[in-house]
Amino acid sequence: MKKLIACLSLLVAIVTVNAQTTFFAYSPDHRLKVTVQVGGDAITYTVDDDYGKVIDNSSISLDLGEQGVLGLNPSKTFRKGTRNSIRQQVTTPLYKKSTIADNYSELALVFKNNFQVKFRVYDSGVAYRFETTFPDSVEVRSETAEFNFPQDVNAYIPYVVEKATENGDFSRQFCTSFENTYTEIPLKEMNDNRLAFMPVLVELPEGRKVVITESDLRDYPGMYIKHTEGNSVMGFFAPVPKKWEQGGHNNLQYLVKEREEYIAKTAGTRTYPWRVIAISRNDKELANNDLVYLLATPSQLADISWIKPGKVAWDWWNNWNIWGVDFEAGINNDTYKYYIDFAAKSGMEYVILDEGWSVNKKADLFQVVPEIDLPMLVNYAKSKGVGIVLWAGYAAIDKDMEKVCKHYSEMGVKGFKVDFMDRDDQIVVNFYERMAATAAKYHLFIDFHGAYKPTGLSRTYPNVLNYEGVFGLEQCKWAPTSVDMVKYEVTIPFIRMLAGPLDFTQGAMSNAAKGCYQPLWSEPMSQGTRCRQLAEYVIFESPFAMLCDAPTAYLSEPECTEFIAKVPTVWDETRVLDGEVGKYIVTARRNGNKWYIGAITDWDSRTITVDLSGLGITSGKATLFVDGANAHRKGSDYKKKSVDVPADGKLKLELAPGGGAVVIL
Repeated sequence: MKKLIACLSLLVAIVTVNAQTTFFAYSPDHRLKVTVQVGGDAITYTVDDDYGKVIDNSSISLDLGEQGVLGLNPSKTFRKGTRNSIRQQVTTPLYKKSTIADNYSELALVFKNNFQVKFRVYDSGVAYRFETTFPDSVEVRSETAEFNFPQDVNAYIPYVVEKATENGDFSRQFCTSFENTYTEIPLKEMNDNRLAFMPVLVELPEGRKVVITESDLRDYPGMYIKHTEGNSVMGFFAPVPKKWEQGGHNNLQYLVKEREEYIAKTAGTRTYPWRVIAISRNDKELANNDLVYLLATPSQLADISWIKPGKVAWDWWNNWNIWGVDFEAGINNDTYKYYIDFAAKSGMEYVILDEGWSVNKKADLFQVVPEIDLPMLVNYAKSKGVGIVLWAGYAAIDKDMEKVCKHYSEMGVKGFKVDFMDRDDQIVVNFYERMAATAAKYHLFIDFHGAYKPTGLSRTYPNVLNYEGVFGLEQCKWAPTSVDMVKYEVTIPFIRMLAGPLDFTQGAMSNAAKGCYQPLWSEPMSQGTRCRQLAEYVIFESPFAMLCDAPTAYLSEPECTEFIAKVPTVWDETRVLDGEVGKYIVTARRNGNKWYIGAITDWDSRTITVDLSGLGITSGKATLFVDGANAHRKGSDYKKKSVDVPADGKLKLELAPGGGAVVIL
């Protein structure tokens, strides 16, 4: 729901020189300026802030084959430019804040040949997109989306893991799980033969940052980033699959064998995805940016009262390892009843049955393994006030989507974790929306794994609660000791999380201090301290939040389990109090009248001072979870304590190497 405060529309008066027309649009605070030039042989744009150039002259166009290249020789078809000033509030259920100010200036450039380009300028960044009004369907051959930086800059590059061949064939890179750590390099040194998935961060002088991503991705392929030359990158897109076959992980994927020569076949009258350029003066602004959500299509669901976020006890990361019982743990009824009992006792909303409940390699969600009595478990969970969520592979649910959703909804299942799409071409992007819409029809929510980054679908279909698209804690089952998860965890809030929620699956009770981590499949551990794991329930945006460890482990840690059970997963207010990419972050979130503050650091110990008066708190008690005196040696060492709010409102937190802290007010 939107409350429109003001909307002004006026013709833009611009000087035309040498058949080139220049338009300007400013952010509401006048700090950002977009300059768009229509003339010559292209549409180009630049972005400036109060320190100077952010994006240098960059071209945009859309090649529609028979309908022509939109943006080529634009002065010949240009009609007019208009500008709107929008001031409104957007209500944001199931999000990290209950309302968002949606304030921007919009510049619309209208052309005679059935298209326009819209630019929006917010205080927190810039976005643009194409809109077309062709009567019939069109084939999009390619899209030009340039991002040229005016000087040498450093970047955080999440490369697709699969390398390109030397002949420029990128087809192998279009199949990826969108999971990798960041390569920090000068942008001009980015590998020309490798694609990066978004979001991508670029560092500018004066502490400024730029994050490139997209929003409102519908019926169109996702955008990768490819290096061109110097400090310039451009969008790159997977062509539409032409031939594919079922295969891959346990026969649950569709493997593309041949592709078309176009990237999308789509309606001629439509809006295209927003190209998003988030811009910050300091790092903490990035970790609280709302552009992707604001630019997405509003909710398509009239009633969302049935969607219930919450915590879920997870079986796969801990390898079904429970102990002290008189049955053999594994994929069987006794084990899942134990998980359900734990969830009920601890106040958790859900239990998930991950991979293994359906017959392996059949890709048939109606073939349940004989060790599982699914209706019995669903009813048993319901009697305890717990909901059951099922894992499903892409090919298995895609071929029977309507039938599967109807059947399991009627059984009482609450949602699906859908996995192993591992692509973002037009076919898979359309699968996401079909999956969301079909699930919503049967009052089921979705957690996408093997997934590309969020692009605002959670606003359009609020039953999409979470996404992977992150190098999550599951990696600690196999990642070598050279992988620095601690640094990654203080990087993703500023980059990946800008796009939307992430299913990082925190909550480990076995915690490795520096030098103590080893990858273990059956008894995995996290890197860093116990309090770090607790703080990540506050810092990471995750409406559907996993508890990765075994119920038995949690039952032996009642203080930590009580905190995890009670911490909310959606919020009324979010403030990022401090932070620096790759070093530390301090986030405060409010639900009702209670504030939660989470802080984590890299492998450097750190003293952090939190000014509680900025949250309106000047007295009372605070509950703290802090690293223990020996947390630098034993990661699970922590202390819970209650303290008085200092008279000056400034609370000092001591974080161990790889450590964290939680404050509850």
